[in-house]
Amino acid sequence: MPPAAFTLTVVATNDLHGRLGMLPWLGGHLANLRASRSSVLLVDAGDLFQGTLESNQDEGATVVRAYNHLGYDAVAVGNHEYDFGPEGPAVFARGPGEDPQGALQARAREARFSFLSANVVRAGTSQRPPWARVTASVVVARGVPVGLVGVSTEDTLTTTLAMNVRGLAVLPLAETVTSEARALRASGARVVVVLAHAGGRCRRFTDPEDLSSCDGAQEVFALARALPAGLVDVIAAGHTHQGIAHRVNGVAVLESFSQGRAFGRVDLTVDPSRGVTGARVFPPRDLCAERGGDEPDPERCHPEPYEGRPVLRDEALQALVAPSLERARGARDRPLGVTVEAPVVTRYNQESALTNLVATMTLRASPGADVGVMNAGGVRVDLPAGALTYGRLYATLPFENRLVTVRMRGRALRAALEENARSDAGVLGVAGVRVTVRCDGGVLAQVTRDDGRAVTDDEVLTVATNDFLATGALRRHLEAPLDEAQALDAPVLRDAVGEALAREAPVLRGGDPRWYDPARPRWALPSARPVRCGR
Repeated sequence: MPPAAFTLTVVATNDLHGRLGMLPWLGGHLANLRASRSSVLLVDAGDLFQGTLESNQDEGATVVRAYNHLGYDAVAVGNHEYDFGPEGPAVFARGPGEDPQGALQARAREARFSFLSANVVRAGTSQRPPWARVTASVVVARGVPVGLVGVSTEDTLTTTLAMNVRGLAVLPLAETVTSEARALRASGARVVVVLAHAGGRCRRFTDPEDLSSCDGAQEVFALARALPAGLVDVIAAGHTHQGIAHRVNGVAVLESFSQGRAFGRVDLTVDPSRGVTGARVFPPRDLCAERGGDEPDPERCHPEPYEGRPVLRDEALQALVAPSLERARGARDRPLGVTVEAPVVTRYNQESALTNLVATMTLRASPGADVGVMNAGGVRVDLPAGALTYGRLYATLPFENRLVTVRMRGRALRAALEENARSDAGVLGVAGVRVTVRCDGGVLAQVTRDDGRAVTDDEVLTVATNDFLATGALRRHLEAPLDEAQALDAPVLRDAVGEALAREAPVLRGGDPRWYDPARPRWALPSARPVRCGR
């Protein structure tokens, strides 16, 4: 008699960004699920570590120990897995003896699960870097052989610190996944799951077949549509911090926001001789019934019952992460001498008070600089009302970016700002100048100083910014490349901003026109970004 069909439950997480306190609640949900299901596959779509004091203080080692405890099968290498650079306190390799991906490899060696990266290769070749315990794909047994492939967004090299990914290149997603998945099928895999640190966005999750609320142009949708029919069964997505629980081109695609808020689930009906014959896609499952915002508080988490029983916090896992949480507490609670009277908010794709504020403090912390520039993607969460602590500032500026100064001619600054106006990536916060964009045979920007004087094409400006921008979006516009010695020895942007706030703005209000004035914005645009002229 042929073997009977069975249900394989795939659970997918993504973009934890070091939120250790949420993992014991995930453990409680998994305990209930495993008690009611005989076959569970647990995967993560990347960006495990970077983002919190408790995770960053040991470069993600506690996250790996927690994932070992939870029984993960595999994780994708996301763009922020490169942020820590070499193993140890240095963020950048200072010499040939330091490996710029050393911290990533150290975490992979500690894991009892697989780190997967199929599309990051050595520049100019198709060869993957010789990283310890990082592979393109793996096969695990869950009633049948299950093939797992890991890939990362094609923007990986421009969304992490450039000095940590020099000499690397990123291959196209669809071609890589197709090649790896075919090899897995040829080796006997009956199910193929892709862990893609590339995502999208949907607003409704009641019907997996209804894509009307989804942005079909985003990366993971393009990937799913490009795959040959029947080759891939599930894509666990990430990177965009949004929600997806849909079927695209016959593939179940899951993405469950970020910060440990939720997980995704699909139940696959698997015939051992034929593979997947059916799929039930579940909406993203919030770990806490009342989130109080996008970042739930693990101390006030009250989950709804799951799989017919109450969800209990995994106390063994709580004990495992508690020392890291406690070590971070002292630094997190340190006051900075600043009071936030009303929340200061950030926006990714439009001018905001908080991104402008950070750009202003970047400028104020750089004597002699003419302009401050800050990327919205580096400003992660709003500043809440109350006494500003180091922990609250850390949550807003979690990356170890350095405060640097570079030189740019007026025409080069204008060109960089025009590129940003045309882009759907994060807005650049500016200080010391104002930008007026108009359509005149294309997107044209006029840049003036705060006192109204025009910035001329040939004048050379000193721009205060961070090393991420100086080695990324601004790089080709600079008079000279960033001096690496300057970056290595420069202060951490977060610390410089905190000191400048205490000195320059000890009382903050979100509605303060110094940071954002709707009547006189720092960016004057003819339309919403991305600006498209002549269409």
